[in-house]
Amino acid sequence: MSKEPLSPSNDTEQTIVCYAPTMITTNGIWQGDNPLDYSLPLFILQLTLVVVTTRLLVLVLRPLRQPRVIAEILGGIILGPSVLGQSNKFATTVFPLRSVMVLETMANVGLLYFLFLVGVEMDISVIRRTGRKAISIAIAGMVLPFLIGVFYALVLEEKLRPDFVKLGTFILFLGVSLSVTAFPVLARVLAELKLLNTEIGRIAMSSALINDICAWVLLALAIALAENEAMSLASVWVLLSSVAFVLFCIFVLRPFISWSAGRTPEGESISEFYICLILTGVMVCGFITDAIGTHSVFGAFVFGLIIPNGPLGVILIERLEDFVSGLLLPLFFAISGLKTNLASITGVSTWAVLALVTALACMGKIVGTLLVCLYNKMPFYEGLTLGVLMNAKGLVEMIVLNVGKDQKVLDDKAFSTLVIATVAMTSIIAPAVTNIYKPARKATPYTRRTIQRSDQGELRVLACVHTPRNAPTMINLLEASHPNKASPIYALVLHLVELTGRASAMLIVHNTHNQQQQQKSGSGSGAPGLDPTQAQTDHIINAFRNFEQQVGGFVSVQSLTTISPYSTMHEDICSVAEDKHVAFIILPFHKQQTVDGAMEATNPAYRTINQNVLANAPCSVGILVDRGLTGAARLPNQQQPGAHHVAVLFFGGADDREALAYGWRMSRHPEISLTVLRFVSGEQASRHADADADAMGDHSYGDEDEGCLNQFKAQTENDPWVNYIEQVVNHGEETVATIRSIDVVHDLFVVGRGRGRESPLTAGLTDWSECPELGAIGDLLASSDFAATYSVVVVQQYTGVGVGVENELIRSP
Repeated sequence: MSKEPLSPSNDTEQTIVCYAPTMITTNGIWQGDNPLDYSLPLFILQLTLVVVTTRLLVLVLRPLRQPRVIAEILGGIILGPSVLGQSNKFATTVFPLRSVMVLETMANVGLLYFLFLVGVEMDISVIRRTGRKAISIAIAGMVLPFLIGVFYALVLEEKLRPDFVKLGTFILFLGVSLSVTAFPVLARVLAELKLLNTEIGRIAMSSALINDICAWVLLALAIALAENEAMSLASVWVLLSSVAFVLFCIFVLRPFISWSAGRTPEGESISEFYICLILTGVMVCGFITDAIGTHSVFGAFVFGLIIPNGPLGVILIERLEDFVSGLLLPLFFAISGLKTNLASITGVSTWAVLALVTALACMGKIVGTLLVCLYNKMPFYEGLTLGVLMNAKGLVEMIVLNVGKDQKVLDDKAFSTLVIATVAMTSIIAPAVTNIYKPARKATPYTRRTIQRSDQGELRVLACVHTPRNAPTMINLLEASHPNKASPIYALVLHLVELTGRASAMLIVHNTHNQQQQQKSGSGSGAPGLDPTQAQTDHIINAFRNFEQQVGGFVSVQSLTTISPYSTMHEDICSVAEDKHVAFIILPFHKQQTVDGAMEATNPAYRTINQNVLANAPCSVGILVDRGLTGAARLPNQQQPGAHHVAVLFFGGADDREALAYGWRMSRHPEISLTVLRFVSGEQASRHADADADAMGDHSYGDEDEGCLNQFKAQTENDPWVNYIEQVVNHGEETVATIRSIDVVHDLFVVGRGRGRESPLTAGLTDWSECPELGAIGDLLASSDFAATYSVVVVQQYTGVGVGVENELIRSP
């Protein structure tokens, strides 16, 4: 659009508007058109270059454990005037000035929806659960860097501050950019460093969340004051309008969205109409906050925060996250890099300022955090590590810097200096933490890592539960494990919850007393609008607490919830097991029984978790194939001796000895009868047991097997509810036939996984195994071909070395 006078003597102006639809799409190269002269082909090329460049950098920087935001900013710097943009032909062909509007518009649309997703994922309730330690660390980690920003503004303003910018506005922008901590970036860094579920990781995440919320408040204030003219009254109206918008979202929009989501019947998917309405609401909220003078991303972020936890948030994240985070968001970071011109940082003094900015900003975070940690009596190196972690920078900083540049608060030199400082501060985190924080292993490593070694004294069990459906049989299995005064059971119940979009993984320890108080106050599982995941957790906690009360002092239950990706969930399980000195981990099988008795896979990820735990567990592991296990009432007048039948199938080896130890423990329960069925070959049967050191065809285990069996027989020979049988078989077919003949009379089978066991008695059984992680016999008993009236526990004994399960597993057809 251009405006020009009709003639020098005529004051009237004529407006000429030029518009050509062909400027968007091309007619094709065969008609002589250059696709890069048209906006759509040019945008596609730019987007492709940005995504490819950033993805390549992600792969290059992955060994250095750098977060993706570093690769995305560096990708923009490489494509911008600092590197490739120095070629005038590349700059004018690929990133011409006329394309900037389209590129920035799409980048801001992506940013709008990404900030909406950040709001959806952010769990504000964590702040309510955060202790004073995390709050003090968050405040200290902001105050000192902000004061350093004031120092920059006062001392170095001649080098960084444009002449026409108010000092107060410059201080605010500089202070915000240096003082905030990027919550999503920190979550990814902690995940890379395997620190998410450690104490230091939880403190860091809680502090960063508080820091991030404060950053958004300061950002809104900075934008409101970004006008460089004397418009103080307008700034007040901007702030008041923003507060009114937030209140409207909380007290009007949130109840409406909750009511709309609540109208969807349980088990049914949320209506497409509601999804489209919410996606439109993101744009509307962005428009409103932009119109009142706050950045549009503020409206999208607040709108995301008011989306209630539950299926609605999960669906929104699943539908948007890959497209927005993987395709559109890199555009925003790339544009920040395109605006960064390293050539503007000239002279030794300017580079010295950059080094000073980076060093003092880092030290501000570290010193402020360290002082508070020492005040809270935390170890020095933990405080130092937390200080380094709080230097994580990312999205909020880039938004602050871009807004500052758009509002001309920051010139090219100041913008480039702060972008490089942001990259430098974030990039040093992973290497620094790796060298600083080296937690020592447990000073007193525990030895009771198997059921055999925990025969006397307390048995510590980690019971993993995916859904409330797993709870009844798990409880009945613990009951069958015979908790008693001489050998009580300490049961850790771990609810496994997949991380679906939430900004960080976490391990939640539930306080039973608090849980009871919540129920008494009406905020328990029956509370309306409760997060479905929390409702499931409450149901599981209640079930195990009732079991604890029923047993009467012989079982202690501690409930926990881990929220993490399925790919790393085994690390949480193994970490909890080691921290709590657990002897036995019980995992639900990845298949469940259907109405017709068949076994149907529920979630393939459950199988991967089980395989990874088998390969990495610090103790013995049992996989529970749930076909229902009838509970036993402990009231004396209702006891029925031998009412429940358990069978242990013994072929030999460490896993079978562990299975025998577990069955032996169960046999002491007054309502359980035990049958131990030892399989021997015809050749072995012809020899005398105590003279045969090579029994079972397992040369490494023969002596130990015989000793274990002899001890078992000697101590149970007078027990009418324990039956020991030796069955002579010659090959796998006879083994299968023998098992089929006894399977209908038992409630539970306990079998060893059989690692390292090569026996003619099981030959051929593994050729068609669907689930080799169960071993030959376990897979046979868990298959749909067998009677569906019993449950199975497949036991793997901890041997002190890696079990190498990954070498044995094959994918099921």
